[in-house]
Amino acid sequence: MKLPEGRLLRSRVVSDPRTVLADALDRGVTGYAVLEPQGSLLLDDDGRGVLTFEGGVPVVAYHTGSDRGGPPALADLAAGGPYRLDLYGVRRDSLAAVHDRESFRVPPGMAAERLAGDQSLADRTREAAPTDRRVDRTPAEGDDAGDRDVGAVEAFLDDERKIAAIREQAREEAQERAEEWGFGDVA
Repeated sequence: MKLPEGRLLRSRVVSDPRTVLADALDRGVTGYAVLEPQGSLLLDDDGRGVLTFEGGVPVVAYHTGSDRGGPPALADLAAGGPYRLDLYGVRRDSLAAVHDRESFRVPPGMAAERLAGDQSLADRTREAAPTDRRVDRTPAEGDDAGDRDVGAVEAFLDDERKIAAIREQAREEAQERAEEWGFGDVA
């Protein structure tokens, strides 16, 4: 994905992607955010997420490590923080080519729900979206609202590295708890 050079609006480390989503919405940003998880077990070292905004409402999601766009890119980015965040502002017409990639588009409230777990922010984002984008589904999902989450879930479950990393982390945490509770010698 080729992004236009933008004017840097904000650059910092944040613990929660909600920060950038709320900031972009409140400021009505047209531009993009680059989110890079720091030290995540679940993503490649070079994996970054890109979210574009129009009037503060997310339009496109893309993950550089997995080379996936749309809801699957949000699944790739949904690892724990902290995140290195760079938010850029651009002219609305400079994102037209990026926003034309239907497979990269995300419904308005999906980023707030999946990345921040914030239903209130998701609802505010849907309300701020243009009327033709207020329905939370992508064109490829058809008319069944139940299909909305299937793409991201399937994408996550198909990534064996992520599943293996989660299992390993769970084993380590269980082993630590068992030792703390005095169950380390139990076979």
